[in-house]
Amino acid sequence: MNLPAVEYVSECLVQPQYISDEMKQPCYLTPWDLAMISVQYIQKGLLYRKPAKLPENFINTLLDKLKHSLSLTLVHFYPLAGRLVTQTTESPPSYVIFVDCNNSPGAKFIYASLDRTISDILSPTYVPLVVQSFFDHDRALNHDGHARSLLSIQVTDLVDGIFIGCSMNHSLGDGSSFWNFFNAWSEIFQAQGETISMSLPPIIKRWFPDDRDSIISLPFTHHDEFIKRYEAPQLLERIFQFTAKSIAELKAKANAEAKTNKISSFQSLSAFVWRAITQVRNLPLDQTTSCRMAINNRSRLEPPLPQEYFGNSIQTVRGVTTAGELLEHDLGWAAWKLHQAVVNHTDKNVREWLDAWWASPFLYKLDQFFDPCSIMMGSSPRFNKYGNEFGLGKAVALRSGYAHKFDGKVSAYPGHEGGGSMDLEICLPPHSMSALESNEEFMEAASSSPQFTLA
Repeated sequence: MNLPAVEYVSECLVQPQYISDEMKQPCYLTPWDLAMISVQYIQKGLLYRKPAKLPENFINTLLDKLKHSLSLTLVHFYPLAGRLVTQTTESPPSYVIFVDCNNSPGAKFIYASLDRTISDILSPTYVPLVVQSFFDHDRALNHDGHARSLLSIQVTDLVDGIFIGCSMNHSLGDGSSFWNFFNAWSEIFQAQGETISMSLPPIIKRWFPDDRDSIISLPFTHHDEFIKRYEAPQLLERIFQFTAKSIAELKAKANAEAKTNKISSFQSLSAFVWRAITQVRNLPLDQTTSCRMAINNRSRLEPPLPQEYFGNSIQTVRGVTTAGELLEHDLGWAAWKLHQAVVNHTDKNVREWLDAWWASPFLYKLDQFFDPCSIMMGSSPRFNKYGNEFGLGKAVALRSGYAHKFDGKVSAYPGHEGGGSMDLEICLPPHSMSALESNEEFMEAASSSPQFTLA
C-alpha cells in the first residue's frame, strides 16, 4: 500500500519548567554511555485511538497539555533538554564528551499530520514504511546530539488516531531510562496540574566505580576517527504476537527437554526464534551463529543500582554454537545456553568489562551488530509500555522507527492483551521472512494470537 507522506505542521523547543542549580552542572558520560556515541537514537512510540466524539479544539488542547507536562517532566530529566559538548586536545589526543545542561535549548516538539487511519497502519502484514516518518532524528547518530536535540517528541495526527513518537539520544540512557521517562511524562500529564512530583523520580547522578575518574578522555582528536554512518539492508518488519498460553507451552517444553525448571519464558521464546530463523536461513552446518540478548546491569552490580538510575547500564550476553549443532539439538538445549549466558553475567563480569573498556576504550558500531547468521533480542517485555495514557486511554499498538534495524533484529514488547503475552518485532530480508512465514512450527506458535480489529 502506498501511503502519502507525513505533513509537518509545526515545531518548537520545550524547556524545563524551571532551572535549578543542579541543572547547571555538566553531566559527564560513563563508559556505557560513551560506547553508544556512534549508534542511533532510541525510537519508540505509541498509537492511540481518538475519542469517538471529539471535544472542541481537541488537537490544540492535547498539544498544549503534552507540551506543558513535558516541561514539568524535564525538570526531573533535565539532561534531555541539553546538548552534547566536546572538549579536545591534540597532544596527547583527548576527546571529552559531556552534556551541557546549563546551555539548555530544550527538547524538540513536532506536530505532524497524515491522512490515513489506524487500520491503514496496523492492518498490513508488514509494518508500513511511513511509520518511520512518525519519528524525528531519522538515521541520526547519538554524536549528532551536539547540534540536534537529545530528545524529540513527534505527535502525528491521523484520521482516527494519534501517534506519539519519542526519539531519545541513546548516550543518555538505555531502554529502562527511556521507558522511565515515558512513564513519568504520562504520570505528570494525568496529574493535570502544576505539580512536578512523581512516584519514581529518576537518579540523574552518573555511576562510576569508586576508584575511577568521572571525566573520561577518549583517545581521539576528531569525531571522523570513530563515527560511522549505517544504512540498513532491505528488510521486512512484522509483528508476531505470542499469547501467554503459547509462551507457557514453549517454556514447559524447554524446561522438560533440558530437565530443569530454571529456564524463563523469555529465554524459551528467544531460543525458539533463534532456531526458527536459523532453520530458514539454510546456513552451512559449520557456520557460527549466536543469539545475543540485551541485559540490564543494574540488578547485577553489588551493591545494585536502583532501577530508577537514568543512564545506560546495559551490555549483551549471548549463546554461541554452529547452525548444525543448534538444529541438531532440541529447544531445551538452545534455551539452556541462553539461560547460562544470563546467570553467568555477574558483578564480576560487569566490572571486568568496565576495566577492559578503560584500558582500551571502544565505541559500538551498528555494522558490528549486523551479523546475518545470528539474531539480536532487544528491548524488553518487562517495560511498562501500555501503561502510558495521555487522556486517550490505553494505546492500541507500539511501533518503532528506523533505528537499530538489521537482518535478525528482534525487539520484544509486552503483548497488548497483557497477562504474559509478548509481541515480537522481527526484521528480516524478504526471502528469509517468506521462509519464516512458511515454517509451520513457528507460525503455529504465533498463529493463535488475535489479529488487529477496529473493535
